[in-house]
Amino acid sequence: MTLPSSLPGRPLRLGTRGSPLALAQARMTAEALCARHGWESAMIETVVVQTSGDRIQDRALAEIGGKALWTKELDRALLAGEIDFAVHSMKDVETLRPDAIRIAAMLPRADVRDRLVGVDSFAALPERPVVGSSSPRRAAQVKRLRPDAKVILFRGNVATRLAKLAAGEAHATLLAAAGLDRLGQHDVGTAIPLDVMLPAPSQGAVGIETLGDNGEMLALLAAISAADTYDCVMAERAVLKGLGGTCHSPIAALAQLDSGAIALRAEILSPDGREVVREERVIARGASADAEDLGRSLLERASPELRALFEA
Repeated sequence: MTLPSSLPGRPLRLGTRGSPLALAQARMTAEALCARHGWESAMIETVVVQTSGDRIQDRALAEIGGKALWTKELDRALLAGEIDFAVHSMKDVETLRPDAIRIAAMLPRADVRDRLVGVDSFAALPERPVVGSSSPRRAAQVKRLRPDAKVILFRGNVATRLAKLAAGEAHATLLAAAGLDRLGQHDVGTAIPLDVMLPAPSQGAVGIETLGDNGEMLALLAAISAADTYDCVMAERAVLKGLGGTCHSPIAALAQLDSGAIALRAEILSPDGREVVREERVIARGASADAEDLGRSLLERASPELRALFEA
């Protein structure tokens, strides 16, 4: 089998970060494309791009540039024509994307929950526990559930975080169930119910981007896109847009299909977990304006102190 004649006479170049999880998600994407279009695996070449987020491991993302640290080098490679498309964990993709780049597809979403690793429940933690995390959302939710907890910075890939836990640096940590499952670590940790800990917007979703003017590539990618996942994740991203949210701010959101519509819930928290503002709505698929309005509504109901986090 060959590529369409309008595409270059070479393998398509798939850009990805180099972490084990990122490479696993790149393989999933390549396999989906090859299966859908009847290609041999040689039709897709994986190009590893090291990102700033991978290089800088001793500080929280919120302190050094936010989610763009995961995407800007891949964006540059895409805009420079060094890769044809890029794969991302959607929860790591900043809310506002460059005008020239399009989120073309998403793979079927995996388990959206977090897993607690180290103990079976928050109640099982000792007094004044130490919990490792680099996520403002998880830190605030942990403090809401266990006000006596101390949250310390855990950066790095899954193996690095598990090694820190095994070395006794913390009593527990939290990891995305989807990432663990994609790495074959199905038995690691205990899944946290959604009514206990709402996930990050877009958690569990893998997104694929290409240039907005590359019609052939857009069509090839659209053929593997999971419409249900796409619509739900875009609703969650619209909530972020309404909030003006970045990874400086503790934000959780989840959209799920409900009889052809989308049941959307979201919350914002103060860093110490003492203030939580929640809202739920049922909106139509594709109604991004309604999802943005939910985000704005959360801010309107928040205290001046919490609102200030989103205005900084």
